[in-house]
Amino acid sequence: MAAAEGKPALAEKHLEEDVATRCCAGSGGILSPMPSLHCSLQDLPPELLVEIFALLPGTDLPCLALACTKFHHILHIDSIWRRRCREEFGVRETLEILKMIGMSYREVYTKLLHPYRNILGLWQPDDDYRRLLYVAVDGLCITGWMNRPCLNTHVDGPMQFQPLFRICLTERKSATLEYMDDFYSFSHSHHMQIRKDRFSIQWIKRDHRTDLPMWLKGEWGWVLVREDRQQYDCLTYRCVYLPPRHPDDLIRPGLFHSKYDGFRGKIAMLSFHGKYARVREIRGDFIWTLEIHLMRRIQLRDGEFFRNFNELSRVVQEIEEQDYPRTCRMCFYGVETFTLPGFADPMRLPVVFILFDENHFGFIWLEAKYFFLFGRVQNTFQNVEAPSGQAFLEMLSNIQSRPL
Repeated sequence: MAAAEGKPALAEKHLEEDVATRCCAGSGGILSPMPSLHCSLQDLPPELLVEIFALLPGTDLPCLALACTKFHHILHIDSIWRRRCREEFGVRETLEILKMIGMSYREVYTKLLHPYRNILGLWQPDDDYRRLLYVAVDGLCITGWMNRPCLNTHVDGPMQFQPLFRICLTERKSATLEYMDDFYSFSHSHHMQIRKDRFSIQWIKRDHRTDLPMWLKGEWGWVLVREDRQQYDCLTYRCVYLPPRHPDDLIRPGLFHSKYDGFRGKIAMLSFHGKYARVREIRGDFIWTLEIHLMRRIQLRDGEFFRNFNELSRVVQEIEEQDYPRTCRMCFYGVETFTLPGFADPMRLPVVFILFDENHFGFIWLEAKYFFLFGRVQNTFQNVEAPSGQAFLEMLSNIQSRPL
C-alpha cells in the first residue's frame, strides 16, 4: 500500500523537475522561478503594444504615455497616430506628404485635430439666419465653409458652400487660423473660443477708419473698437444637429431646401415626434415652422385618400408652373407658424402637407393658394449627430426661440 502511494508522489516530483528544467533553458542553466500565471501589459512585446494602442481613442493615449517610459517611447510611433487620424477624423493623407512638410501624424492629431474637434459639424451664426457654416477636416487642415442664399439653387441640387476660414499647422508646427474673406483680416488661434455647443471668433475688419469712436453700432449690434482704433467683430455660431431616425418615420428625416418668391430660398429640417412631424427653418429670412398632424390624414369627399396629385395640381398650376412630382404618397393637415420682422406675435395658418416621395414634400398655403416645394439636401455632412435625444430637442428649441 505504501509503495502504491509512493508512485504518484515520485511521478509528481519528476514533473516538477521537468518544468523547472524547461524554465531555466536558455538562461545558462540557472534555475528560474516558476512562471507567473498573470502577465503585465508592460511584458508584452512592442509590436503587440503598437497594435493595441492603435485601437484606443486618441484622447486616452496621452495619459497612457505617462504610465512608464516604455509606453512613452512606443506612443511616439507614428503608425498609431496615423490610424487615429484616419478612423476618428477621416484623414487620408500619405506619410510622404507629411514628410515633405516636416510633420508627423502625432503632431497633426495633438495640435490640430484634437484641439479643434468641437468645431467640426454644422453651425448657425447668431447674427445672420440666412447663412449656415459647415466645418470639416480638409486634408491636413480644418476648413469652415459658409452657405449663403443662392439665386440659382434648385430643390434637387446640393447646397453651395464657399470657404470662410481655414486652420492649418504652420512651419512652427502650431495651428493658426486665417480668414478667407477680404472683409476681415488674419486672426490668431487664441481669438477663437470653443465650447461643445457653440464657438466664437474675433475678427479684425480690414476697412477700419482711424477716426471712429470706441464703440460702433454695427449691422447686427454694437462692436468694440480698441485703443489701436481697429474694429473688431465677435461672431458666435451655434451647433445644428441633424434629427435622429426612427423605424416608424414616414421618410428619412433631415435637411430640405426650397425656393420661394421666385428666387429667395430657405433650408428647413424635417423631424418626427410621435403623432407630429415638424419642419423648422434653420436658414431663411424669418422664424418659420410647419407642424404636420400625422393623425389627421386628409380624405376626399367620397372617402378615398388622395392617390394622385391631379386635384391639387390644378391649384398649383393656377399660381405658376413649377417642376414638381405628379404623384403624391399621402396628405395631412398642418399648421404653419411664422413671425415677420417687426411683429411680436406669430401668425398661424392652416395648410395641406403633401408627401410626394422619399426626397420631396410640399404644402399648400390655403388662404393664398400658394404652393411650396421642398427637396432633400444632397450634401453629406460629418459630425452632425446629436449626442442625445434631449440635446437635439434643446437645439430645436434654441432655433425656434432665436431673437429677431
